[in-house]
Amino acid sequence: MTMKITSIHTTPVLAPLPRPVRTASGTIGQFPLVLIDVHTDSDVVGRAYAQVYLPELLPALQHAVSNLADMATGLPLAPRDIHAHLLRRCRLFGMKGLLGVALGGLDMALWDAWARARAEPLARALGAELRPIKAYHSVGLYDAKEVVAIAQETLAAGFAGLKIKAGFPTFAEDLAAIRAAKQALGHAAALMIDYNQSLSFAEAMARCKALDDEGLAWIEEPILADDLEGCARIAEAITTPIQMGENFHGPSEMRTAIAARASDLVMPDPQFIHGVTGWLEASALARTAGLPMSSHTFVEASAQLLCATPTADWIEVMDAAGGLRHAPLQIKDGMLLPWDTPGIGLEWREDMIARYRA
Repeated sequence: MTMKITSIHTTPVLAPLPRPVRTASGTIGQFPLVLIDVHTDSDVVGRAYAQVYLPELLPALQHAVSNLADMATGLPLAPRDIHAHLLRRCRLFGMKGLLGVALGGLDMALWDAWARARAEPLARALGAELRPIKAYHSVGLYDAKEVVAIAQETLAAGFAGLKIKAGFPTFAEDLAAIRAAKQALGHAAALMIDYNQSLSFAEAMARCKALDDEGLAWIEEPILADDLEGCARIAEAITTPIQMGENFHGPSEMRTAIAARASDLVMPDPQFIHGVTGWLEASALARTAGLPMSSHTFVEASAQLLCATPTADWIEVMDAAGGLRHAPLQIKDGMLLPWDTPGIGLEWREDMIARYRA
């Protein structure tokens, strides 16, 4: 007999971070999250979270998750069917922005419950086996002096790569930080940079061309992510791989970007891509196109999903929920070891949730 969803609870929190994440467009001091708990009539509870970068938008995200949850409560725990049901219900409005984010977080919690009901890690329940995933340390914007300590910390923690933000007012500042990080990392770890869509097309083309001989693993989102033509022109003009994907709102946008040849690599966000259901479709697109596929944040779900991704590349480690979670991350020899526990491995620390509840 299929279990049913009896209730879905949401909790807004401002999650603690080891250090603020500075970007070219602002600083994230705490991560605004909506924790999602899916309760069933078999006492199985699925857990996940949705995130939004601005605390001012946290109440709106919580309402969006709760409203979608109301549409799913009482239904059998069949994540694909619920996903299709919610898409149909919201077809007139669309599934982008906060509503798409809410769908992604809720979908992850439903799949977590589904895997827990089978007493298996999500990857194994999806037909894959757990395996180590190449991991990189993802941090903010640091100048040439500050970045050396970040690089040393990255090596000490055992990561295989480091991603730093770029987008200083001048290219000279970008270049100085990149070279300082490269020198500190040596040959022990790869270096990626992320512009977070901060450059104009002309400036991006100039900076990316100037960085072509710096040995970067990739340059991420130099211009607006929806300027697919511009992204494609930059990708064609330089040899350093262009990375994008965290702003794909659902698999259809990833399909369009691939058709436009907008990047050499893809890295969907499990939330924005519409959860586990959307990720599985996206991974099939990446396989067909032959594109290496990495993850954006959501390290718990990403670790499981990358195990089931044919072209899996890197896992990003920016641990938004780490301060609220019982189990620590396991990094060894440059690889993240997915948790061999039912679902995606999230067990909340209730004391920390009470402390950081918004």
